[in-house]
Amino acid sequence: MRRRAFHCTWTIMTVAAFFITAGAFHFVRPEFYLKIIPLYVPYPLQMVYLSGLFEILFGALILFPKTRRLAMWGLILLLLAVLPANVHMALHPEIFPVIPPWIYWARLPFQAVLIGWVLRCR
Repeated sequence: MRRRAFHCTWTIMTVAAFFITAGAFHFVRPEFYLKIIPLYVPYPLQMVYLSGLFEILFGALILFPKTRRLAMWGLILLLLAVLPANVHMALHPEIFPVIPPWIYWARLPFQAVLIGWVLRCR
């Protein structure tokens, strides 16, 4: 029982740190995120900031038992919402030519891994 509690706590803390850090980078380096937003998405800069804000918010809320379920589903919806940006990146590797194209394609199934990771926070 103690071992499970440790793993749950570790998972929650790691998920929180990951998403809070990722969200902060939306404000520190918005130009990176602007490059990967598909052209059909309106208000790209606002979307970068909004997605970063939600990553920080849900990343923090997952730390608290009373808001964990809301945060968990919020992060899952957010991961699904940013999937078009990851597809756009894979289809347009010229956006960041120094990164090998296979990395962009590897990111796509990684979204499912992140969703599974978030679901472990229950």
